[in-house]
Amino acid sequence: MTTHSPQSARPGHGLTVADAMEPCDYQTADDSTVDQANDIFRDADIEYRPVRDHDGRCEGLVTRAGLHPFLARSWYTELTTISATSHQRGPFAWPTMGLALAAIAMRIEHLAVWPVVDEDGRILGVLTAARATGLLTVAPTP
Repeated sequence: MTTHSPQSARPGHGLTVADAMEPCDYQTADDSTVDQANDIFRDADIEYRPVRDHDGRCEGLVTRAGLHPFLARSWYTELTTISATSHQRGPFAWPTMGLALAAIAMRIEHLAVWPVVDEDGRILGVLTAARATGLLTVAPTP
């Protein structure tokens, strides 16, 4: 993966999503059950996981909070797959997208976390609203 240096000449603040994205150590297959995903959330103490389909492409993002409606009925969590839940789905961010534009899109869509994908739709990492805002706040304007 190639990232761009924060000093690269780009419109806006000059930063791209690649400058701000964080690696994504955890992913969930779309055929995993809600019960399995909840166990992973609890054991890894994380709040979100990108979801990949059977071809390894990003299918969306599932959050711990998004699973709560399914956890009320234990028998349901054992049968329901992540793909059957209503979770954040595309479009996704690209590494070459301007960070200022990505931050605006995240604000409009009320996204705290946004998956970043390559040209083939494979997950490269995630962009968090906090990281994007933090970098844009300290970046010099042109």
